[in-house]
Amino acid sequence: MGQPFPSGEQHSLELGDQRALVTEVGATLREYAAGGRELLDGFAAAEMCSGARGQLLLPWPNRVRDGSYQFAEHVLQLPLTDTEHGHAIHGLVRWQPWRLLDRAPERARLGFTLHPQPGYPFTLELEVEYRLGDEGLSATTSARNLGGERAPLGAGSHPYLRPRAGSVDGALLHIPASSYLELDERLIPTGRRLSVEGTRFDYRRPRSVGDTVLDTCYTDFAEFFVELDGVRLWFDTKHPYLQAFTGDTLHRDRRRQGLALEPMTCPADAFNSRLGLVELAPGAGWSGTWGISPPS
Repeated sequence: MGQPFPSGEQHSLELGDQRALVTEVGATLREYAAGGRELLDGFAAAEMCSGARGQLLLPWPNRVRDGSYQFAEHVLQLPLTDTEHGHAIHGLVRWQPWRLLDRAPERARLGFTLHPQPGYPFTLELEVEYRLGDEGLSATTSARNLGGERAPLGAGSHPYLRPRAGSVDGALLHIPASSYLELDERLIPTGRRLSVEGTRFDYRRPRSVGDTVLDTCYTDFAEFFVELDGVRLWFDTKHPYLQAFTGDTLHRDRRRQGLALEPMTCPADAFNSRLGLVELAPGAGWSGTWGISPPS
């Protein structure tokens, strides 16, 4: 018997000229291709996921300042997984094995029970369904509070779109958002929402990424999509924020090779700011959907 894949069991989806691969570890979207074109900057089966490529970000996306927050009567401390900046980052389920609940050739549904733990003493039942259809790939994430008290929730996903060329520098980017969030030196929002007008962050009209460095949270979308070289990533109104990341802090062989476009229900540090935070009552549920449409 050979060695197991670092990301666990691989679930293959196929429909026409489309194919996708979803992993057991993190219910991660590892690959997506259509029309013979690889649309994601993913990772190989023999590799461990790096840069959060294709991972689900639950029960919060991005960072929680110092890993600490207060919710109801709880004063809580999360593990500091962003060691460079001293924060907790991207939730608690990225490296956990998700169980396969249902599948067909064109879809797969996976689930995970998030049990109470230090820093997050709440119980969530989580599911995600990846589905291939005529318009491309869709991903629907859902959460239900199984506990007896309210639970804080943020959700996001971390796909990297692959540019036609070998770097994002020459890629054509369209982000129809009029605002972005100002960040402090530790990448936490200051509370100021700024206009993109006249700034290097303005991609309301498609233009080349160039040498712009992005680790930027966009909001106030005129339409709920972004495009890179004709590949459209769309999201529903449950995801009013999107993080764009050019990957400049990644290992040099992956730096600026793909553009992370991350639909999110809330920005960084929402557990403290409450901006966009979902508060699930006992027994209550939440769901949201995003997807990728290949070039026409």
